[in-house]
Amino acid sequence: MQYKHVFHAGNFADAHKHIALLQLIEALQKKAKGFLYLDTHAGEGLYDLNGPDARHGAEAEAGIHHLERTAQGADHVHPAIRLYLDAVDRMRRAHGNNRNLYPGSPLLAAMRLRDADMAICVETQPQSSRALQRAFERSTSLLATQPRVIHGDGYLELKGQMPPKLRRGLILIDPPYESTDEEQQIATVLQEGLLRFETGVFALWYPIKKQHESDLRLARITRGITRPTLAIELCVREPDNAAGLNGSGMLVVNPPWQFDIDAQGWQQELHALLGGTSGGSVKWLVNESRT
Repeated sequence: MQYKHVFHAGNFADAHKHIALLQLIEALQKKAKGFLYLDTHAGEGLYDLNGPDARHGAEAEAGIHHLERTAQGADHVHPAIRLYLDAVDRMRRAHGNNRNLYPGSPLLAAMRLRDADMAICVETQPQSSRALQRAFERSTSLLATQPRVIHGDGYLELKGQMPPKLRRGLILIDPPYESTDEEQQIATVLQEGLLRFETGVFALWYPIKKQHESDLRLARITRGITRPTLAIELCVREPDNAAGLNGSGMLVVNPPWQFDIDAQGWQQELHALLGGTSGGSVKWLVNESRT
């Protein structure tokens, strides 16, 4: 598999995914008891947006760079968006104020975790897993807890780590969607993960190229799930635009209380700041009242 997170680092989907991730962590930290953060497809953790791989598609220009410019000129920025932008800025200042650096999900999450929390980050590509370990080592001053990096299959690790010893957990599944059986793997691991850890918060990122196809994929993945399940989506272009990636989605099983209400606010503002031409949605696929 040749997919690398760096190809899309800092794009609009990263902004959407990472704001959602930080909001999930904030919600879980309203309780003092620690939790496990498990990242099944962690990537390298730290990306140079001026490097050849990131510059090839220049996706950060319409993502984090555009967002930083428009947020700077805005009278008010939603606290969820501000939390994300401040985290990116804090990481850059810790690395010599390099404005071309961008943190991936594992580093952003680790920066928010407390010493009572734990983190396990899994990456299947050897070069990327080594880079992730180096990223954590270079960022020690930003971390309250040192994440464990595993070179291996994230789906297998998810099965093996459930239920976590801390009995609370946030699992991020951010696959490349390149394998022909990826969808079935996701559906299976969600079902098995919930059997082992019924109350865990499972968050799945997914691309939106054509809305109808995305809706069908979600229906197949969530078939049989009875726990509360929410989908938040942000489309910067019409969801059937031929440009390719038009939107970003996060499927959240067992979302924290009021996560849906909060998402409506920050998604709307994020769409405006990114200059989107379509919209966003927050929809319950399995409502708690029906379980």
